Amino acid sequence: MQAMKSFRETLSSAKNILILTGSGISAESGVPTFRGAGGFWRKYKAPSLATPEAFSANPSLVWEFYEYRRTLVSKVKPNKAHEAIAEFQTRLHDEGKNVTIITQNIDGLHQKAGAKDVIELHGSLYRTRCTKCKAIKYNDNIPICPALEGKISPEPDFISSGVPLEELPRCEESSCKGLLRPDIVWFGEGLDSKVLDKTRDAVDSCDACLIIGTSSVVYPAAMFAPQVASRGIPVAEFNIEVTPATREFQYHFEGPCTITVPEALAV
Repeated sequence: MQAMKSFRETLSSAKNILILTGSGISAESGVPTFRGAGGFWRKYKAPSLATPEAFSANPSLVWEFYEYRRTLVSKVKPNKAHEAIAEFQTRLHDEGKNVTIITQNIDGLHQKAGAKDVIELHGSLYRTRCTKCKAIKYNDNIPICPALEGKISPEPDFISSGVPLEELPRCEESSCKGLLRPDIVWFGEGLDSKVLDKTRDAVDSCDACLIIGTSSVVYPAAMFAPQVASRGIPVAEFNIEVTPATREFQYHFEGPCTITVPEALAV
């Protein structure tokens, strides 16, 4: 209780606050993390489908996986932690202060809760990128194309549908019609340089930081909060358990984000 009171006092005097979120915050809304021993989809280890090589080898299988994730996420709602962050951002904006939200998540739940200008480090389930003309477009249609309807079962014995290449999502530009891919930063790919620049600006300029629901092991995101802490800026970690970076932060609040985050942000 004393630590929470101390952090809330620190937060009330801050003017440029950085909030970093990871999969833990969305897990409390029912979004699977696909990390750890249970991270399988069908017979595949889910991260093995999140690579350029997997998409090149079997674009139908990868689109079936991502359409499954898009469908699942479309049915879940922001939780109390998402809502508290959005309300906090709005309230401080009205006070002439700044709250920058940076997320490792691709589910769009911060935006659904009302957050503005969210920096999405790893992309979005609801954006596509053309493999030919590189155009990026927002698309929340479920299914994203008729050929994927009914083809997204996660059951281990479900065989990939092998949707023909020409029936997979295609660029709507009449002069292009290239194959679309999810606008996701896959394993083996670098983060977008513009996104990194915005992130570095937020990391360098903040005077308080919250890191919420992230394991602090996925780089480069794992280095942002420690960089802030190294400058003597107060950092508060909110997680269901301790992480490899916990000892580097001034505050650690253990427990469900849906409980600890709203309490911290009620300032």
